[in-house]
Amino acid sequence: MKPTLQAVADAVGVSRSTVSNAYARPDQLSAALRQRILETAKAMGYPGPNPTARSLRRGYVGAIGVLFTSRLSYAFTDPFAVRFLAGVSAAAEGHGTSLLLVPMPGDRAEARHAVENAAVDGFCVYCAGDETWALNALRDRGLPFVTTAPPEDAGPDDRYVGIDERAAARGIAAHVASLGHRRVALLGDSVLPDAPAGPLRLPAADRVPHTTTRGRFAGFADAFAEVGVAWSDLTVLTAPGNDRRAAAAAVAGLFDGPDAPTAVLACSDVLALGVLDVLAGPEHAGRPPVSVTGFDDIAEAATVGLTTVRQPAEEKGRIAAELLLDPPADPAAAHVLLPTALVVRTSTGPVPRS
Repeated sequence: MKPTLQAVADAVGVSRSTVSNAYARPDQLSAALRQRILETAKAMGYPGPNPTARSLRRGYVGAIGVLFTSRLSYAFTDPFAVRFLAGVSAAAEGHGTSLLLVPMPGDRAEARHAVENAAVDGFCVYCAGDETWALNALRDRGLPFVTTAPPEDAGPDDRYVGIDERAAARGIAAHVASLGHRRVALLGDSVLPDAPAGPLRLPAADRVPHTTTRGRFAGFADAFAEVGVAWSDLTVLTAPGNDRRAAAAAVAGLFDGPDAPTAVLACSDVLALGVLDVLAGPEHAGRPPVSVTGFDDIAEAATVGLTTVRQPAEEKGRIAAELLLDPPADPAAAHVLLPTALVVRTSTGPVPRS
């Protein structure tokens, strides 16, 4: 068994608190006594008080958690997530605190255990979707948290930083509609849980569980409804993940036949890049061009000429952390909506003439 603080105290012939002070409050001891305690502890193999336990007794840990509903590698491979975390990190560094990444696995019991046992002072909740139970778990812990979208049951004391998803999506869809496109496909990531890649029967945009995807689909639908295209006339596609290969699988065979969509509106730039990969393949050679849009404006969007919605990823992360670490005195100031911009590039153009 590892030696304990009590064992060191017994060996030196002092109290537990005296040994603890040798580590945490050295000014309370003489230099000679402290040296004797530390030398005895080292000889016994005692590493010192548990830092987590010590920080919890102080009432703070010195770390904030970033909670997201995806695998851990997503935080390092998704371009938007990387930029968001860069913003969070910059704010955390300014406050002398650290980050703990807390992915939520598919198993709800394991995910709840992760939320309930993370040693942090608060959480930035990144893309938690419809996981209301996760927010309830945070509320049960009494920890402050900041979300990257307004919670559906948001109260006056909740803190969030996000964008108007629906309005931003409506703007880019209106651009596509203005180019004459009426046969349109909408592509999202995991639109319905466990649905296979490809077309999906969805009675309305408000049936999408994930808050962000629901807002973007609703904005797309708004714009096309204004030009006479009903929701039932739109092709809804789901990709089993926010990556290019998943997007390619979702649009497999989509462009075959005379009634193929002339435009694809994706809920992220990464998904849009996957669509462009398919359109650049030899099987699409000689076919009419298809307009493609994304969302986020990651670095590669400019490289390939992708029309998209620009949102400030790093600023969103920085503000989220600031709201957590240094909340404003006025609770209303903790409800932040950031601006977006439509960025038109070469991936969209007029509908091809038949």
